[in-house]
Amino acid sequence: MENQQPFHRLQSSLSKIIEQTPPGKKLPAEPLLAKTLGVSRATLREAMRDFESQGLILRRQGIGTFVVSHPHVIESGLEVLESIETLAGKIGLNVTMGDLQIDRIETQKDLAPIFDLETGTPLLRVRRTILTESRPVAYLIDILPENILKHSDLEPGFTGSVLDLLLRRGSPMLAKSIANIQAEAATSEVARALQIQRGDVLLVFLARLFEAEGKVVDYSTSYFLPGYFQFHVVRSLRRENL
Repeated sequence: MENQQPFHRLQSSLSKIIEQTPPGKKLPAEPLLAKTLGVSRATLREAMRDFESQGLILRRQGIGTFVVSHPHVIESGLEVLESIETLAGKIGLNVTMGDLQIDRIETQKDLAPIFDLETGTPLLRVRRTILTESRPVAYLIDILPENILKHSDLEPGFTGSVLDLLLRRGSPMLAKSIANIQAEAATSEVARALQIQRGDVLLVFLARLFEAEGKVVDYSTSYFLPGYFQFHVVRSLRRENL
């Protein structure tokens, strides 16, 4: 019968085991670890999700769970739009692009009003993972009209940042970005890309990038592993509060 120890106590016990295991080494197999901690394997998996989202462990299907070194955290304010590459460069962290998928899609009803295009208009979709220390930490999806970005524009030398590519090119002239920030459970596609479990909670940015004339030139969805990113906002007080 499963030991009904509080969930936070289970996480504390797991934390100690992880801290005592050298980076790169595998944790005990799930059946043994669950028995040691007095919980079911389902409860153990649920507790391990938090440590995976923090980047402290990496679960490989059919192989086991490995401890990784404490991750470098990419920290940024949200007042200025910057690419992951730029942010990582500020703390001396090397990031690289992993899997890259580029495909042509048609404007559907949900995208038509965003771009002010008729349904059926060709769009370019760019999907890729961003790695640090060989670990996927972000999964990025950008959708752009083909008059803004073509497949050939991404070859050669594309390193993963559509924003940096457009800024270097200087056309169109970019003006601002509006983002909706939310927590979201990973779908099967996103979980595979980030090497996590389906349903793990991620930080998600849904953003529209505008050019100077007010048209949307890029609609992006960015999935971040919470343990690798910290975002903050600087807010001013109203004068009547001073």
